[in-house]
Amino acid sequence: MNILYCGDKHIEDGLIISVLSFIEQTKEPLHVYVMTAQFSYDGKKYLKVGEETISTLRDYLKRANPLSDIQLFDVSELFQSELPTANMKTRFTPCCMLRLLADRVEGLPDKLLYLDNDVVCRKSISEFYDQGITDVEFIGVLDHYGSWFFRKNLFRRNYVNSGVLLMNLLKIRETGLFRKALQQCKEKKMFMPDQTALNNLVTSKRLAPRKYNEQRRMRANTVLRHYSTTFRFFPWFHYVTVKPWEIERMHKVLKDHEFDHLLQEYSRIKASKTGNDAKHHSAVTSFTSNIIHNPAVE
Repeated sequence: MNILYCGDKHIEDGLIISVLSFIEQTKEPLHVYVMTAQFSYDGKKYLKVGEETISTLRDYLKRANPLSDIQLFDVSELFQSELPTANMKTRFTPCCMLRLLADRVEGLPDKLLYLDNDVVCRKSISEFYDQGITDVEFIGVLDHYGSWFFRKNLFRRNYVNSGVLLMNLLKIRETGLFRKALQQCKEKKMFMPDQTALNNLVTSKRLAPRKYNEQRRMRANTVLRHYSTTFRFFPWFHYVTVKPWEIERMHKVLKDHEFDHLLQEYSRIKASKTGNDAKHHSAVTSFTSNIIHNPAVE
């Protein structure tokens, strides 16, 4: 199973939790790819994902399955040559647009499950991942809010949330989808830049059930929980953004304890050192032993 994450150093917290969740729920080898960049723009510095985090996750992946691995791709030079200039100052980090370079990165497989770093796996994703994709550029789930407000057809909702995309890079290269989307991000300022561009320009896609990108609240059949921003109407209209690594807010605001065991492991990782640190290796052994002895159920 091939999984792709993209972003700068700020994705590390979510990356750790998300990868741990997939280790827990996946029997087959996991091949994790991380695209990152380091650059400065308008006085602000963006740092790349650290090798220390990648090394730590590699320990967990290898311990759970020796055939699993994680690779870090530094695309700083490529990104700086293709800056999405019209959208470098939106409320969303410009590094989320790194994925639009995936078709030009050597070493990435043709079939990739792209995930935002605030997506956590709750059940086996095999049924979703194993479906055929030769006829589409990507498969995704309707955006909970955007599918109502950003639809071209009044009678049909088809605006996809880009936080979970099963991507066919072979077809994307053929159609030039990513290149066209990046060009639009260079020329036109948009509220949700690359998500909007992808929805505007995709020529072949397939919709998947909500359970594969649950953006609102946990349900019994939820497979992937995406902790995106939601709106609340009581006692007043406001928006709520809580990320998995904000443990106290996960409990107090969302009343969500679903992934507490993963958050405990995440906290241990944050508190420990990598390398030959005995406590680190003890934590890896304990976590992965539980997975091996209690494998995920399909």
